[in-house]
Amino acid sequence: MSKGYEFAKATGFKEAASTRVFGIRDIVIRTGVISPDRIILHNYPIGHPISAFNAGALYIRGEEVLKTYVRIILGYYMYVSSIIELKVPLDDIFNGYISTNRYSGDIVIYPSTKYDVWGTEDPRVYMIADKIFMTYTGRSINYFNPIIRKNRTFPVTAVYDPQLRTWVKRYAFTLSPEIFGDVISNKDAFMYMTADGRLYLFHRPHLADDTFHLVISKLDPKLVMSEAPDIREVEVDNAIEVLEPADFESKLGWATPPIQLTDDRIIVLIHGVDKDQVVYRVFAVQLLLKKDEIVIEAITPNYIMEPRAPYEIIGDRPLTVFPCGAVRIDKDRILVTYGAADYMVGFGIIRLDDLLAELDKGRIY
Repeated sequence: MSKGYEFAKATGFKEAASTRVFGIRDIVIRTGVISPDRIILHNYPIGHPISAFNAGALYIRGEEVLKTYVRIILGYYMYVSSIIELKVPLDDIFNGYISTNRYSGDIVIYPSTKYDVWGTEDPRVYMIADKIFMTYTGRSINYFNPIIRKNRTFPVTAVYDPQLRTWVKRYAFTLSPEIFGDVISNKDAFMYMTADGRLYLFHRPHLADDTFHLVISKLDPKLVMSEAPDIREVEVDNAIEVLEPADFESKLGWATPPIQLTDDRIIVLIHGVDKDQVVYRVFAVQLLLKKDEIVIEAITPNYIMEPRAPYEIIGDRPLTVFPCGAVRIDKDRILVTYGAADYMVGFGIIRLDDLLAELDKGRIY
């Protein structure tokens, strides 16, 4: 069992917690949804998935498409996930065609190692040093083992190889027992590198005392330059806890890779799970990543997104919005991709001015 491990706290930890209230100020403009029956699979004999949700996103400036990486289910027996790539025209998203058009794609990540044999889930896609990375949750060989309540999921990171035109699984992140104790699972992860080359892992460990911790850990920057052909374990031996659940929440999780404001200042979306009704909602924090500390500069006091469209309320997991992608399309628009009730892929737009205004209501520094 865990010994009740304590982590160093981000600057502003207590102030941020006391700023939050149970309120809704939904600022996400819904632009539509892709249902699983309108997804055509190229490289698998079944025509379309049973469900498709929790999508990450990659936008290359100047392109007219959004590369959308979608978690799909092909059968409900063990609920094993794979990840497909869809190239979605921006025009479809902005002009209302996304809810009617069909989209074809290929499975690009699927179970293949002991770290993800029971599923590859919830991809976060981002760029570091001109390389494209995808960090997803791997359901490990222990996932369904009732005897082993340890290391049931791992954050796994793949890197896109432009020469081979394929994704190569490079790292499986493990947690130091001395720092984290026994770990049941670790989810909601992605990496981020500052302009001066500091590398961080955002992740959410679930410890053996059934506590969940929203943390950021430092990594060796040389990690992203690795060209190792095979997956390898990377042990994480440090953590700063950023925020704890409010009294109306059971747990928190990192939602999307950061939206960069300056060289070391970012905005990150976070999902919170309602303690009584298991509703998934979203709020945001503004962080300053200093060399020796992490500072919570502002937090939205209210949630900025909650389930309200029919496809967010009704599905395999009702009352759920679960963002995995947030990309800045232009100066004032952030395009969010999310899972809608664990059944469809939702698209929404946040105006940056609206988001900054909500953060100003909970400004700490």
